[in-house]
Amino acid sequence: MSATQHADSGHDPRSLAPGAQPAAIAAALLPADRDRFLASYERELRRARQSLDLTALDATLEQWRGVAAMQSRPEEYRRDLRRAAELITGEPSPEDEPLEVTRNKAGA
Repeated sequence: MSATQHADSGHDPRSLAPGAQPAAIAAALLPADRDRFLASYERELRRARQSLDLTALDATLEQWRGVAAMQSRPEEYRRDLRRAAELITGEPSPEDEPLEVTRNKAGA
């Protein structure tokens, strides 16, 4: 996906640079991962409020920022998942295989 396509879809690749805002991360994630991200973000935010320590919250945001950055390039993300699934299973994953099937094979 080109930068123009990102702009057309509302995703600016620069919005996923290190230090990305939670809203930018959530917007770039697949719907199934968006819910998981929001749950982990809210959990770590509660912990940070109690402990007054942002370390775990920052680590959670950075982990999910990396996932969002990968998912913001859908063709590359699918290709990488197929490669991982093939390495794990020893069998190729077809290009037309549903994404969730490939993700499960890849352990993602």
